[in-house]
Amino acid sequence: MRKKVARLDDLPEGATRQFSFKRDGIRVDAFVANYKDQIVAYENLCRHQPLTLDYGDGEFFTSDGSLFVCQTHGAMYQPKTGLCIEGPCAGASLHSLNIEVENGEIHLVD
Repeated sequence: MRKKVARLDDLPEGATRQFSFKRDGIRVDAFVANYKDQIVAYENLCRHQPLTLDYGDGEFFTSDGSLFVCQTHGAMYQPKTGLCIEGPCAGASLHSLNIEVENGEIHLVD
């Protein structure tokens, strides 16, 4: 599967974009982010409890833009690795997704 999830021009430094895809017929919520000019993508699912990180508002970063945060219980994740470094699921990692950037477009590759 290959799915376009965003245009690189629409994802400046510090920006995120939500998307969803189907895996085995089940909808999976996800997001892509530009963190220090590195494009990363993860399933939008906290590792503490099966809830989205962002309450559906597209806000994934802490106020200073240094970490992803789960708005429900405050788990903090490193953007480049997805590792939870603080909160109820410390040591667990977000599920990363394979992406490719080609011709100014970001694609999910599964």
